[in-house]
Amino acid sequence: MASTVDELTINYTEDGVDIVKELDKVVLSKGAWSTVMFRYQEWNRAKGEYGPEKYSIRRYQKRNGEYLPKSKFNISSQAQAKAIIEALQGWIDE
Repeated sequence: MASTVDELTINYTEDGVDIVKELDKVVLSKGAWSTVMFRYQEWNRAKGEYGPEKYSIRRYQKRNGEYLPKSKFNISSQAQAKAIIEALQGWIDE
């Protein structure tokens, strides 16, 4: 478990293979409740290669000095990410 928000990662390795490979992250908020957005790829075992980029927004709660995952929202495609951006931009511009 991570003790600082900067140590949080989405990386996941199984049998020496990076199943989930973190490409980037942005810390959206810090504190007892922290929010982090990750850009990542998942290993496709059938094809033997990484799939398209995906995105995830995750919330963590710090308890007893460690960050615990509490919730997540996965954005499964660039099209979905663009739709979210457009909706947010529309609301912000109102």
